[in-house]
Amino acid sequence: MSREPVIIDAVRSPMGRGKAGGALSGLHPVELLAAVLEGLVERNDLDPGAVDDVIIGCVSRVGEQSSTVGRMAWLAAGYPEHVPATTIDRMCGSGQQAIHFAAQGIKAGVYDIVIAGGVESMSRVPIGSARLDRDPVGPRVSARYAPGLIHQGVSAELVAARYGLSREAMDAYSAASHQRAARARAAGDFSAEIVPVAIDNVLVTEDETIRPATTPETLAALSPAFETPSYAARFPEISWSITAGNSSQITDGASALLLMSEDAARRLGATPRARFVGFDVCGDDPLLMLTAPIPATERVLRKAGMALADIDHVEVNEAFAPVPLAWAKAVGGDPEKLNPLGGAIALGHPLGASGARLMTTMLHALHRNGGRYGLQTMCEAGGMANATIIERL
Repeated sequence: MSREPVIIDAVRSPMGRGKAGGALSGLHPVELLAAVLEGLVERNDLDPGAVDDVIIGCVSRVGEQSSTVGRMAWLAAGYPEHVPATTIDRMCGSGQQAIHFAAQGIKAGVYDIVIAGGVESMSRVPIGSARLDRDPVGPRVSARYAPGLIHQGVSAELVAARYGLSREAMDAYSAASHQRAARARAAGDFSAEIVPVAIDNVLVTEDETIRPATTPETLAALSPAFETPSYAARFPEISWSITAGNSSQITDGASALLLMSEDAARRLGATPRARFVGFDVCGDDPLLMLTAPIPATERVLRKAGMALADIDHVEVNEAFAPVPLAWAKAVGGDPEKLNPLGGAIALGHPLGASGARLMTTMLHALHRNGGRYGLQTMCEAGGMANATIIERL
């Protein structure tokens, strides 16, 4: 018997701008995820009653996302009531952590077939709304990091300062993200991973977020987004270079992966597309907040007995341009292998869904290009990061 977890398939919705009038903004998040689940089940001719669990990442658990959104999406799709679901939150890494939990559950013998993914409708459930205008960290954390923890945008500024990243370098990287994504879309590279989503009799088939005309010069005209007199006094080393253009986009989206044990795949005649080589999750300085992908990468490579040179495709979530740039500078990453189809600056960052979206894009790219190993890592609020290595089969 083999309890080895394998990925059978991975899909995602198109990415919609996370604001009123965005392509997916008229769709309830439960319906958005249901459409992706339906696409995954139908194209794999899967008996939905055979699924052991549905594990879904979602960050803003309030309003329309306040229930167990995976469970509601499963029921909305008309699938069997006996199949359970759970919703998890490791902030921006929630979708990636859902995949980790699914694979670990299979390896432990708890599951045979699991769907893991994530969803976030940022147009309908705004970022930060779950706080209800209350303090989410408490007095002892505030005292430990006095005069207090800071906004992620200010953390991005601190990362840029620490790693010597100029505004020009960040804007050039951000423009390249849009250009890479635009080339990939034009070449049809996203077509195999996108499940079209119907809304008001309109079929959304492509990412709305990519701006092919973006250049470093257009980005240079944007004003810094996070400078305030108090932050400027507290952090005199910051040059204030983070803008809306070199940050990830607020986005609506969903993604889901079908995982099985090797035994279940063999029994059902399903063809595994990848196996898991390594997992890691770790914490780092919560003030810098965005640097944990660096130690997570080092740890997952060490666990796998691999070197970065062995990796053919790398996804480092583009929460802000300094995140992948600092990662590359710290670990010696090859810029040609890093986010080769663009990242969250171009495609958007639908919080709970992003971890599954990155894995979906990476899996399809490895198969399309013949690469063997893929590495994914992403920063998470509170100074954490997940890292995963997969091997194409």
